[in-house]
Amino acid sequence: PMPNASLLAKGITVTHGRATILDAVDLTAAPGHRVGLIGSNGVGKTTLLRVLVGQLKPDSGTVRLAPASASVGYLAQEPDRRPGETARAYVGRRTGVAAADRELEAATAGLAAGGPGVDERYGQALDRWMALGAADLDTRTEQVWDSLALPQRLLDQDTTTLSGGEAARAGLAALLLSRFDVLLLDEPTNDLDLASLDRLERFVVSQTSALVLVSHDRAFLEATVTEVVEIDEHRRTASRFGGGWAAYQAERTLARQHAEEDYADYTTKRDQLKGRAQREREWMTQGVAKAKRKQPDNDKALRKAKAETTEQLAARASRSERAIERLEVVDKPWEGWQLRFAIAAAPRSGTRVASLVGAVVERGAFRLGPVSLDVAWAERVAIVGANGSGKTTLLGALLGRLPLAAGTSWVGPGVVVGEIDQARRTFEGDAPLLDAFMAATGMTVAEARTLLAKFALAAGHVVRPARSVSPGERTRAALALLQARGVNCLVLDEPTNHLDLAAIEQLEAGLDGFEGTVLLVTHDRRLLESVRLTRRIAVADGAIVADDAV
Repeated sequence: PMPNASLLAKGITVTHGRATILDAVDLTAAPGHRVGLIGSNGVGKTTLLRVLVGQLKPDSGTVRLAPASASVGYLAQEPDRRPGETARAYVGRRTGVAAADRELEAATAGLAAGGPGVDERYGQALDRWMALGAADLDTRTEQVWDSLALPQRLLDQDTTTLSGGEAARAGLAALLLSRFDVLLLDEPTNDLDLASLDRLERFVVSQTSALVLVSHDRAFLEATVTEVVEIDEHRRTASRFGGGWAAYQAERTLARQHAEEDYADYTTKRDQLKGRAQREREWMTQGVAKAKRKQPDNDKALRKAKAETTEQLAARASRSERAIERLEVVDKPWEGWQLRFAIAAAPRSGTRVASLVGAVVERGAFRLGPVSLDVAWAERVAIVGANGSGKTTLLGALLGRLPLAAGTSWVGPGVVVGEIDQARRTFEGDAPLLDAFMAATGMTVAEARTLLAKFALAAGHVVRPARSVSPGERTRAALALLQARGVNCLVLDEPTNHLDLAAIEQLEAGLDGFEGTVLLVTHDRRLLESVRLTRRIAVADGAIVADDAV
């Protein structure tokens, strides 16, 4: 890649109907700079990335590449697995090599046919083909595939047959193999285990090309970004913070504090002036009334003095009112949406919540077990391990959801499980979100709307087909569902994958106050640090390799 390619976006404005998605947003990505693009879910981060790569035309504003021939790679959020596409073809498409191949073939055919400008077109196509690393892509793919512990046979398999963990690593492989001049990454950490995260981090930090990334993984942002651009959900404008993640957090806290102090100063001054003007008007009115009551007053000098005092008071009152008008108005700091997350707890279950004795699960070529495990009431258990090690399978066996090839599983009769499963399955049909929610909870329209609104799912969202809402919104709907049902055993399988930073922090607070049993599968390092845990179970190759009290 060109080590000195830059991307400059100026005044990007995007509207949708009457709504403004982005309002005059500027963003510069220079060589060696790693820009963390952040903001709450639905604020327009992905929209901005699509504008930067040229997939979406803004209403106004410009995107300029220097040099103009630089290549921009956009690696989007969802692993977009296409039926009939092999993993090898997927890598070719994601690295831009497949498109460069087609371009070169067309230019070569043009060369044979002759005509004006064909040599130049061929030269450009060949340069691009070389720059994107097409010449040795197959060899490099096999090496990266090995290094990510992916079997070579998967390369020629349809991507739709890969497991979630394999698909996540195939996506990482495509990223590691890409040679774009400017790289745009949308949620690159989703579904990656700790070893893959470490590999991704090392790759991102070693990049000399310009890089823009969207992520809600705080540990990843801390390790990688050199500056932060935050899109404000209220004003839809962007602010830039230099100096990495920690500097951004400190500056944001300080900016918030200043905004609150400025607003407090303004309201104090305004209220003082209002009070003074009101008192002066009252004194004036009282003076006039008194003068009228004491009518027979032949002393002209006294009458004149009284009239002058009244005039002075009126003048002072109007001066105070003018001072209020001259006060520079300070807006109240925008509160933004806060997820007030408190899971309604069902009555406590028995002392034993669930257990496995000599349990074996066989799923295709994968085998879990034999494992024996007991989970007691109010234990808070983290299940950790690499992708494909069997964490989700262990969870399924423990909850009695998977058939056992051997052994027994037992779940206490009073256990009410609440789960934010990886697919947020309740909300993926064609029915409106509101209908799906009412069907799941038995609530009335008014009750369902009120509760969903508390989770920032407003009137406009809830009438859309459930499958059309964003992954973050679907997760919030799942949280609202738990609140409505009341649960005493909370099962969280990668809960933060599609939540924004504010929602993750609120989820942590909600978990902290939850009194029941917690079973947590996550690769989010900050979440593992901040959630109160009593036990950590490590899984590898279908076996429990460690089970320790925390």
